[in-house]
Amino acid sequence: MKVSVVVPMFNEARHIGRTLQSVRKAAEAAGFDCELIVADNGSSDDGPQIARSLGAQVLSLPGLTIGALRNHGTRASSGEWLAFLDADIEVPEHWLDMLMALHVQGHGDVFALDCDTPRQAPWFARAWQRRALSGTQAEHRVQWLPTPNLLMQRRWFDQVGGFSETLRTGEDKDFTLRLSQAGARLLAVRSPVAWHWGFEGSWREWLGKELWRQSSQLQLLRSNGASLRLLRLPMLSVAAWLLDIFAVSAILDDAEPLGVFLLFVSSLPALALSLRQSLRHRDPLFTLQLWGLHWIRLHLAGAAFIFSLFNWNARRPARG
Repeated sequence: MKVSVVVPMFNEARHIGRTLQSVRKAAEAAGFDCELIVADNGSSDDGPQIARSLGAQVLSLPGLTIGALRNHGTRASSGEWLAFLDADIEVPEHWLDMLMALHVQGHGDVFALDCDTPRQAPWFARAWQRRALSGTQAEHRVQWLPTPNLLMQRRWFDQVGGFSETLRTGEDKDFTLRLSQAGARLLAVRSPVAWHWGFEGSWREWLGKELWRQSSQLQLLRSNGASLRLLRLPMLSVAAWLLDIFAVSAILDDAEPLGVFLLFVSSLPALALSLRQSLRHRDPLFTLQLWGLHWIRLHLAGAAFIFSLFNWNARRPARG
């Protein structure tokens, strides 16, 4: 059996070697023929040379969106199975044989492992990654999957026409929502985890990435329709901004109690999101950390949504 692994990349010399070596080990453990394809978005570091030294075919594709990089990589591949990995992900040795076993047992059609962050990461990067862990279930069905690691048969990719090439971000949600609508069963697997080595090392990096990640909300709504799942975050974000504006106005008008009350109310959506994701961990500190991070993210998402209305979206190279 042949699996083609497509990795979009931009200036990931620090991580691409680890990523490709972990894929090789997983393919050897499963006894699969493995094809490595790196879609490079114009790197200026040694990432392309490192990838070639490890046997990957490197496509030079500067200036494309991440969805276009993945589509080009897929068109250059020949495996009956497709895997999409980010360039800073380390997969466990039994990644392929475990997910293939789940497929043979009829558990799903499209698979992804949970991602976790190494202990070297700052607390905010660890907490933000931890919120996405599946909890106590070993595996569970979902409506969409992120693409740090994704595995499927090629026919599913062909059936939905691949990734959107116009979305700057959110192309993974758009792609896997379309897969789900086409009848594919999406399965998130809790253990073992894949390791995300490209964690945010500073607050500035975390804030910049979150602003960028939210910049395609309007495009997602246009392409997938105004569902509650896609509208929830923009609506909460705009509500938080409006409440903050009213609170500041009240304080400036010498109505401090009303202003403080409105500031508290504006923090409740962030608290609700935090509780939803942290209660299963039974860790009060984690809940508080997520409360603050979600409060910041809601304001960033609101700003990104407003920017997108005027086409002021943050632009950055597609890294994978």
